[in-house]
Amino acid sequence: MKILIVGGGGREHAIAHSVAKSAQVEKIYCAPGNAGISEIAECVPITPMEFDRLVGFARDKAIDLTIVGMDDPLVGGIVDRFEEAGLTVFGPRKNAAIIEGSKAFSKELMKKYHIPTAAYETFDDAEAARAYVREQTKFPIVLKADGLALGKGVLICEDLASALEGISQIMEEKKFGDAGNRLVVEEFLTGREVSVLSFVDGKTIRTMTSAQDHKRAHDNDQGLNTGGMGTFSPSPFYTPEIDAICQKTIFQPTVDAMRAEGREFKGVLFFGLMLTAEGPRVLEYNARFGDPEAQVVLPRLLTDAVDVMKACVNGTLDALPLAFADNAAVCVVLASGGYPEHYEKGKVIEGLDAFRGRDDVFCFHAGTKFDDAGHTVTNGGRVLGVTALGEDLKKARSHAYEAVKWVRFDQMMMRSDIGKAIDEA
Repeated sequence: MKILIVGGGGREHAIAHSVAKSAQVEKIYCAPGNAGISEIAECVPITPMEFDRLVGFARDKAIDLTIVGMDDPLVGGIVDRFEEAGLTVFGPRKNAAIIEGSKAFSKELMKKYHIPTAAYETFDDAEAARAYVREQTKFPIVLKADGLALGKGVLICEDLASALEGISQIMEEKKFGDAGNRLVVEEFLTGREVSVLSFVDGKTIRTMTSAQDHKRAHDNDQGLNTGGMGTFSPSPFYTPEIDAICQKTIFQPTVDAMRAEGREFKGVLFFGLMLTAEGPRVLEYNARFGDPEAQVVLPRLLTDAVDVMKACVNGTLDALPLAFADNAAVCVVLASGGYPEHYEKGKVIEGLDAFRGRDDVFCFHAGTKFDDAGHTVTNGGRVLGVTALGEDLKKARSHAYEAVKWVRFDQMMMRSDIGKAIDEA
């Protein structure tokens, strides 16, 4: 098979790494890819939103399966375009990707189908939103830009003043661009956060092993929200008992709700959960692999990834068991100093050779490229994801932090407490 992966970050590197294990795969292309992905796939200089060029490339190269890693092209309708061209593509159509593309849509879906989530209200008008938060007696309160915002469009406001400021930032100053044209104001939930990714074929859902992300830029969950500074899998807090509740009240009901709405979902459906004292609640849905969750979940996948994706496309997932290794993984993200606000690019990365040929430690490239001299250099806020496997979470964490010492670049920053919650389990 010839495979095309659309995207160029750590998630797409993890997908390429997983797909490359399949005996069915002869050639992998990635558009646009990055320096690390180029070791597995042929990188193609086409951006993810250039649908016509991507379709043309897939036709010219007789691509057997296209895998869309990113949210923007999915929400923009790339799957519809590929299907119209008679091409096989893994990911939800535009009318299903709205489950991530609009937080207001997803909240209304949960309310209609009685899927447990936080109480909320949706606003198109900033003044109406301000009037609503002035009536609230319970803080913190959560503000969410309705649209896509690179995983950063959420503000947790500790008091009325910060909530009013947040409404201005999102709806009037357009801190997150057009994503802030509508605003969801939500109840603040407390508990353990857990990510559960799943494969879906429209009717059948197969959940993957659990994970937990670390969104804040600095240790002890301080600093700004980022795209994710590290993650671990599995979550010790996601017990078989909680899984049974989620399967019954959240996972299958969401798939059934989307079908009932005429929005059949095929692809990866990501559930961001809060394990509250009253039971699990949905914080958010994503319509694709999480980043960096993919970097700890996919290395533990035992089932052939291509078989699973084909089953999702063909509607035959019910006949395919999904298996994960009985181990653990921890990913530590190495970022550019100043991320997520102001950071420099073009810093030479040293030490990458130490990861080659390893099957227990991986270095997934998130923001890298080759400079004119052929050096691998930084090309983004999140630069690398160092993932280590271990027989349990503590060993995996120890291996991951040992491996981050192998690599270096100027102004490198990272959190030193990824997986700290493991000690409390």
